[in-house]
Amino acid sequence: DGALNVDINEFQTNLVPYPRIHFMLSSYAPVISCERAHHEQMSVSEITTSAFEPSSMMAKCDPRHGKYMACCLMYRGDVVPNDVNAAVTSIKNKRTIQFVDWSPTGFKCGINGQAPTSVPGTDMADVKR
Repeated sequence: DGALNVDINEFQTNLVPYPRIHFMLSSYAPVISCERAHHEQMSVSEITTSAFEPSSMMAKCDPRHGKYMACCLMYRGDVVPNDVNAAVTSIKNKRTIQFVDWSPTGFKCGINGQAPTSVPGTDMADVKR
């Protein structure tokens, strides 16, 4: 289980090739309303794909117009390593995102077994992953 744990402090150390290049773009997925959560269950692959959508970004930015140096995917809840590997392989094969050509294309993945939580009284649903 220790090999699957990842810490936010590891980002710059393990993912950023040059110290001056250290700007992170964060996203969060899935963001599902309570109404949708009752009849909709997203797979790990769907969650991974949606994390790269502009609507999931925490900044007003369209990453499809740029390139990534590295990528960290942190999963929570009912997620198994085989599903994560399949999702990352799918992203790589479909060339969903573009990486710079001067840096090895790397994904760092982590899994936290605790399901994500939402703020009580909001429209955001509790999900199992």
